Amino acid sequence: MKQRAAILIAGPTASGKSALALALAEKLGGIVINADSMQVYRDLRVLTARPTVEEEKAVPHALFGHVDAAENYSAGRYVRDVSRILSDLPPDRLPIFAGGTGLYFRALMSGLAAIPPIDPGIRDALRQRLDAQGVEALHAELTVRDPEAADRIMPRDRSRILRALEVLQATGRPISDWHREGLVPVIDPDRTTKIFLHPNRSDLKKRIQTRFEMMLEHGALEEVRALDARHLPETLPAMKAHGVPWLRKLLRCEISREEAIEGSIMDTRRYAKRQVTWFRNQMPGWAWTSPDGGIATAEALMQT
Repeated sequence: MKQRAAILIAGPTASGKSALALALAEKLGGIVINADSMQVYRDLRVLTARPTVEEEKAVPHALFGHVDAAENYSAGRYVRDVSRILSDLPPDRLPIFAGGTGLYFRALMSGLAAIPPIDPGIRDALRQRLDAQGVEALHAELTVRDPEAADRIMPRDRSRILRALEVLQATGRPISDWHREGLVPVIDPDRTTKIFLHPNRSDLKKRIQTRFEMMLEHGALEEVRALDARHLPETLPAMKAHGVPWLRKLLRCEISREEAIEGSIMDTRRYAKRQVTWFRNQMPGWAWTSPDGGIATAEALMQT
């Protein structure tokens, strides 16, 4: 597939990425494509700050809420989904990617391991072993079977340990081998406009707090109640979305509403800090700007 020009909008959570993407899509005749690993899940429209129904009607959107919370959506599947969307776009439709998942942006521009789909039975069996034996035992097994991967994964990182073991069991090859044989990029870095929205620290803290309070007003607790009723494995990504663990505790009457709000906001603030650090260290060549300067920055970059 021929690589296309695109606009990429990244930034910490609550920095205004979706609003900028919507404004540019309206101005330039674009399509907004999700680049956030939590906004793919249909069960969590409010709590992951997905675009509203009205916003999705205003301009074309793609890869928002198309995955069930019971699924473990991978970066490899994301790249394949993006490739399909781009191949179907008319030439005059500008793709505008918006999100905070650095691995997605890296995969778009640098490619990713072409790991085949994993049999759900293998994944379920490993989750049962995790519950029965504990994460330390599975990490010890990974150390023996794929020491290269085990050396890169923290001993208590349940999701990544499960992923490495399921790939090894399903394919007979270590995940580190697959990482050396990547998919081709779907976006040409030299034809992209790359913007990182960076509010100052105090503004970002206020944004995060205000947004979470609005989420509660618009049904976030009810979303989590419905999700909790499905009794899904806690290792699934959707079950670890910011706010979900704290609101589940609130629903079980283990903590107060104030504690749930405070815990959710603090987790989100820490995550935002990690996002900024990761992009600063891992993704050079992006134009950093304040949220208010996003449109002007995009227009200036596109003219160069």
